[in-house]
Amino acid sequence: MGEEKWVPLAYRVPDLGALELLLAVARVGSLSGAARRLGITQPAASSRIRAMESRLGVALVDRSPRGSTLTAEGALVTDWARRVVEAAEALDAGAQALRGRRDSRLRVAASMTIAEYLLPGWLIALRGQRPDTAVSLHAGNSAVVASRVLAHEADLGFVEGLTVPEGLDSAVIAQDRLVVAVAPGHAWARRTKGVEAGELASTPLILRERGSGTRQVLDAALAGYGGLAAPLLELASTTAVKAAALSGAGPCVLSELALGDELASRRLLEVPVTTTPLNRALRAIWPQGTRPRGPAQDLLSLTHHAT
Repeated sequence: MGEEKWVPLAYRVPDLGALELLLAVARVGSLSGAARRLGITQPAASSRIRAMESRLGVALVDRSPRGSTLTAEGALVTDWARRVVEAAEALDAGAQALRGRRDSRLRVAASMTIAEYLLPGWLIALRGQRPDTAVSLHAGNSAVVASRVLAHEADLGFVEGLTVPEGLDSAVIAQDRLVVAVAPGHAWARRTKGVEAGELASTPLILRERGSGTRQVLDAALAGYGGLAAPLLELASTTAVKAAALSGAGPCVLSELALGDELASRRLLEVPVTTTPLNRALRAIWPQGTRPRGPAQDLLSLTHHAT
């Protein structure tokens, strides 16, 4: 038999506008009401729902003179659609920050993990409070973030390391945990008692680069066990580290925030470390002797409310 032809995801799932329409139908209980809310005609809304049902191969909406209700399948698809739309909102907020408009009034620098997994939600909330505030974002490892704040190239920074460089003030905004994870076929996946810190230290691992908060915490935690062995791979992004671990190359160590989806789907498995904790604080940083003001103060407040 020939290999099945791969169809791009864009041709297999509904577009964002169709998913927003489905969510509106669920909220208001009628196709006409959903159409009005989104500023489209009812025939256009009906056509979009039919096209979505055809693409997915299931009926999503029961239509009657009393209104429109979701089918059982439609209710399930709506739950999935809500996550997609929320992710798109986070993408939009992050992209707006990266564009760094000339009239930017808030310059933010954030470590890679915080920029990817926490900051988008904070930016959405900040937009609700200050819709006219333009935000520029620079993402890098914790050392780079600290250097940008020290150079007054960022008004507020977010880092993951154990210490804060001289010249900066800080506040703990959240707690995080590093996780050792392996692909299901790795020998450590079959262990019931995990690994001891000494064995972890002596094993070549897939790691973030020096200067990252993740690497700083791991170096400190294993210093008493002879220090880290030479890395199996040393990579500059969380995505690259996960991809290498998923391929079965070896164990990786990353933030629990970054591994949530992979651990939930069991594409990667957590390996407990039995003799030393791998915990860390996530911090906001700003130039010493000052206090964040205006939009920076609002963003800092939002990080506390989210934890």
